[in-house]
Amino acid sequence: MQKTVKVNAKLGEGYRVDLQAGKHSMIIDQPESGGGKDEGPSPLPVFLFALGGCLATIAAIKARQDRIKLRSFDVEIDGDIDTAYLMGKTTEGRAGFTEIRVKVNIDADMNDEEKQAFFEAVDARCPISDNMVKDTKIVFDVN
Repeated sequence: MQKTVKVNAKLGEGYRVDLQAGKHSMIIDQPESGGGKDEGPSPLPVFLFALGGCLATIAAIKARQDRIKLRSFDVEIDGDIDTAYLMGKTTEGRAGFTEIRVKVNIDADMNDEEKQAFFEAVDARCPISDNMVKDTKIVFDVN
């Protein structure tokens, strides 16, 4: 079943971006040290938020489907990025994260091998992880 997900982003004053997804809204901004007002996280942690949120949500779905009592599923994510590239100070390297590390702690009645298999199944079903590791076509329409 195909579904379209839609969000809107509007640049406000300075670096503030107001985002809307259905009835939900959020603000992306830059820290004061970067010229923003720090009214929300920058796009980089939001990107990592999406991965952590997706993995945790799919874990809850899979646990319910498999009748696993999942007491907790905690995700800690960090990533390395070359800020000189995104600031236009160099053309060497790339704009995106060069490495993202995901540490997952699963509290359930499973041994280590079962936890690993559970996580691999979760990751395989996570749309955000899928989009991060596979090519996804992006179509830009600029007016």
